[in-house]
Amino acid sequence: MLLILAGLSFAAATFLVAQVATLPSRQRRDLLASAARYGSRSAPTGAVDQRAGFGDRVVTPILRPIASVIVRLMPRTTRDTVRQRLLHAGLAPRVTPDHFLGAKGLLAALGGVFGLVIGAAVSPSLAILFPIAIGALGYVTPDLIVNGRVATRRERVLLALPDALDLLAVCVEAGLGFDAALAKLTEYMDGPLIDEFALTLNEMRIGESRTEALRRMATRVGVPEFTAFVRSIVQADRLGTSIGSILRVQSADARVRRHLAAEEKAMKAPIKMLFPTLIFIFPAMFIVILGPALINFKTHL
Repeated sequence: MLLILAGLSFAAATFLVAQVATLPSRQRRDLLASAARYGSRSAPTGAVDQRAGFGDRVVTPILRPIASVIVRLMPRTTRDTVRQRLLHAGLAPRVTPDHFLGAKGLLAALGGVFGLVIGAAVSPSLAILFPIAIGALGYVTPDLIVNGRVATRRERVLLALPDALDLLAVCVEAGLGFDAALAKLTEYMDGPLIDEFALTLNEMRIGESRTEALRRMATRVGVPEFTAFVRSIVQADRLGTSIGSILRVQSADARVRRHLAAEEKAMKAPIKMLFPTLIFIFPAMFIVILGPALINFKTHL
């Protein structure tokens, strides 16, 4: 019975982690779909219920009470902060704060049950240590996934920013307006940064002001360099200065920042290689060098 319960707990935890891990592959499609539906009239309640998927019908009612419990137990963990992190990770269109917090609590509970079963099967003295350790691991797993997504998305945004600004500058200097330049950018490039530009362009097309659309895009991206670019575009729009020259300056600055970031990573590489060298390479070298000497020393004794 205990083995069956442990197997079911492990299967449920694996399913939830797999659902979270596969969300980034559908990020671009979901962003464009949400932009296409932005401002449209909502369908009747019956139609929404009929089209509701498995997550909306089953998973959400389970995770929402767990999320409420976590918010009460940890006052610093608010839905607004979680929503901001999901925005920076690009998961906000698919994962709500209740889903995230509920997944943390559910994985912690399942990890505790699984650890209890394993600890009781291995040794009764480990029946307390294993549930705490595996439950804590299950609780922090969603945080690790989201933090990894935030870091990866930020890196991709920084890598694509200079090229995107160059293309925008060329289009603006060729006589296109800023909105038409954004349309050309979304046509010839792709990636998370271009998806955000496409969503911003759709917001401006349905009546949102350029300033508000750009500020919302900077909030979603959450990269300081990109926020500085948006701030300069908003200021140029207010003062009536040339956007093309601003884009050229921002593009050159972004390239310098990318070059400095590459140099910083290159300088950190020897430090990061030190620990694997000490753990894996030096012991093997000592065995190869000192092994024959030890063998000869024992034979002479």
